[in-house]
Amino acid sequence: MEIRPIKNVEEYQTSLRYLKDVWHAEPNTKEGDQLELLLLVIEKYEAEQFPIPKLNPIEAIKYKMEENNLSQKDLVKYLGTKSRVSEVLNGKKPLTLRMIKNLHKGFGISAETLLA
Repeated sequence: MEIRPIKNVEEYQTSLRYLKDVWHAEPNTKEGDQLELLLLVIEKYEAEQFPIPKLNPIEAIKYKMEENNLSQKDLVKYLGTKSRVSEVLNGKKPLTLRMIKNLHKGFGISAETLLA
């Protein structure tokens, strides 16, 4: 198969089928090179056609809370008081740099997401 940029759904589906054929290719072989190129064009097409929206900081915090089965009181150590946690999660108060640093270090949310 000739590897070219993917321009439509049919080409995308064809590329995915071919990917299955070359998936186990050894690096530094002709098939391995095809696999590497194919992954790049598939990745580019998917990034353009199926973009992943960025979470806003509050959505990211709530997602982490749900993922870790945490309540608002579990955030007190990162944000301050219970009332401050409530204000932040309800959008009434913005995150401070200290809160962002605490959430990044202790909660594992990227600083880039928290600063958005």
